[in-house]
Amino acid sequence: MADKNPSRLNTSLKPTKKAHTTRAADAAPPRSARGTRSPHPPAKKVVPPIVIHDWATKHKSIKVEYATERGVSIVSKSEDVLSGRTGAALRGQVQLVFSSPPFPLNRKKKYGNLEGSNFKKWLRGYAKKLKELLTEDGSIVIEMGNAWVPQKPIMSTLAIETLLEFKRAAKLHLIQEFIWFNPARLPTPAQWVTVNRMRVKDAFTRLWWMSPTEYPKADNRRVLVPYSGSMKTLLKNQRYNSGTRPSEHVISPTSFLTDNGGAIPPNVLMLESEEETAPSNVLVGANTNGVDGYHKFCKSRGLKPHPARMPIGLAKFFINLCTEAGDLVLDPFGGSNTTGAAAEELMRRWITVEINEQYAAAGRGRFPHLVAQVPPIPDELKNAALPVTAEA
Repeated sequence: MADKNPSRLNTSLKPTKKAHTTRAADAAPPRSARGTRSPHPPAKKVVPPIVIHDWATKHKSIKVEYATERGVSIVSKSEDVLSGRTGAALRGQVQLVFSSPPFPLNRKKKYGNLEGSNFKKWLRGYAKKLKELLTEDGSIVIEMGNAWVPQKPIMSTLAIETLLEFKRAAKLHLIQEFIWFNPARLPTPAQWVTVNRMRVKDAFTRLWWMSPTEYPKADNRRVLVPYSGSMKTLLKNQRYNSGTRPSEHVISPTSFLTDNGGAIPPNVLMLESEEETAPSNVLVGANTNGVDGYHKFCKSRGLKPHPARMPIGLAKFFINLCTEAGDLVLDPFGGSNTTGAAAEELMRRWITVEINEQYAAAGRGRFPHLVAQVPPIPDELKNAALPVTAEA
């Protein structure tokens, strides 16, 4: 659920007294020459938040495709929006950059991916620009798919190299790596998986959570998942096998007897469908749902749906983890505007930028109150709708 209080609270996790035996991971941080290193982040400067709609209308170079109560969808090259006066007005305002840039595949896709080293250079160019937009405790989360060496049954390290160069270019910290497992991914690369049967299908993407500070704003209590059946039984019976584990961790008789409202999720993410809104214990995401509101809207209006959509629950997970109500979320590669829809529902302000006009227009299907703005076209005219153009 979204936070009810729109105020900007400091949600940095604070250490609490442990009722159980202290483990190595719970020990106090090491002392430096200047004394004990504090686990608390430095005091945060308060920057007056911009009014998004005023920002968008003030800069005449910005073409707004549509706007909602909390955000705007912009049709433009993202580098143009992030540069000059428009970008300068956003500096220090963004709490979370969440995006999935066109993957570094080894062949061209309709949504405009670059290839090979050109992709690495292109994304690296965004690193400093995006960092400048962040608040002092802001975060950048980038989803990146895998790539294979052309005509060879071996994987390319391009995705990892690209993320590393992005991180280094902006001098960011890697806060945590996440894996999104998609069980419905097609068995690719087909030559090596289904024809020669030499490899298994590639079914995951990685997400890097980065920040210019070691202590970005975050609270895992906003992304708790339901307890497992065994944990529910444990809480009901109030007993379990305590003592020393094979890992040498010492578990006291009371370590796990408190009901905290849910379990802390792992960094392997699972969602069952494109519309699922909350993670399970492992967040699996299958993008095979063709009957959601967005897809219906595109079909009834003769619009081509974006071919590389992510589950909305994936965006919600990181928006909940890294922001609070009222914070600003930016997606510079908006696509079908999954990020904007998630932010709107969770009471966050948002800005998304998409270069392809049809993809941007189709994003209205993510917002029920905007659907009526675009009446359905007659069936006999649907086949005459303009084909989607490739992203420049």
